[in-house]
Amino acid sequence: MTRPKVDSDAFRAKAELLLKNLGRHKLPVDPFAIAQDEGIVVEAKPDTVGGVSGMLIKSGDDFGILYATHIRSQGFQRFSVAHELGHYFLEGHPEALFAGDGTHVSRAGFATRDRYELEADFFASGLLMPDGPFRAAMRRVGDGLEAIEELAEVCGTSLTATAIRFAQTVREPAAVIVSTGQRVEYAFLSDTMREFAGVSWPRKGDVLPEDSLTARFNTDQGGVEARRRDAAEIGLRVWFGARRAVDATEEVVGLGEYGRTLTVITTDTSAEDEDEEAELEERWTPRFSR
Repeated sequence: MTRPKVDSDAFRAKAELLLKNLGRHKLPVDPFAIAQDEGIVVEAKPDTVGGVSGMLIKSGDDFGILYATHIRSQGFQRFSVAHELGHYFLEGHPEALFAGDGTHVSRAGFATRDRYELEADFFASGLLMPDGPFRAAMRRVGDGLEAIEELAEVCGTSLTATAIRFAQTVREPAAVIVSTGQRVEYAFLSDTMREFAGVSWPRKGDVLPEDSLTARFNTDQGGVEARRRDAAEIGLRVWFGARRAVDATEEVVGLGEYGRTLTVITTDTSAEDEDEEAELEERWTPRFSR
């Protein structure tokens, strides 16, 4: 089964409109306060219970949210609550998830193939990282993984959620990949990264390129859990099969008890630069007549 096509911008926009209507359109956004304003009871789920990110509970006209604590990242927990708010606020979600009263179990994190879960993920992204304030914050931070870490601090979000938002917002070529072991969980490429000729998109379940830093990094699971990091200069062809050689930087960081690795790939070269180089090469390639 392939990932359903979801208009991520549309669902982030729904969240941003809600923030404006609530007078909460600034960073950091507090999803717990939004839930409280709606009369939704929010409680932590015991950290001995893993496997899910959160639950939305419906009893009559009342709603409650449980969020997971087995991953001790406040960013992850805040995203889990924002995800459940997506199920609460998005049109059609309560009807689809509840035949009557009951409990809906979520596994937030962009790796799902369930349309409702993806919609709630993108809603949560827009709720915690609304476009205007997020772009303003981007102008004040560095590049690559450093920028993502600074933005995560500003927004109170996890590295993975922030990295995805960064890739979908940044003007420069960038890509983020989340992997477990030697397999890709998911990847997001910026619009400008996709403009390079011949670029292919890493898909869920793909084997990591054997020449990538990430493939070597992930052989040490202890390093992943210890949140170690590394960086190396690579070519885009290693990851994306680009037609021309383009220098890039690959940064990796372990995500702790999450058991996954975040990879950030950036380059100072643009697709326009690539086109100019190709044109120059074409003009200076000798042609010999027979």
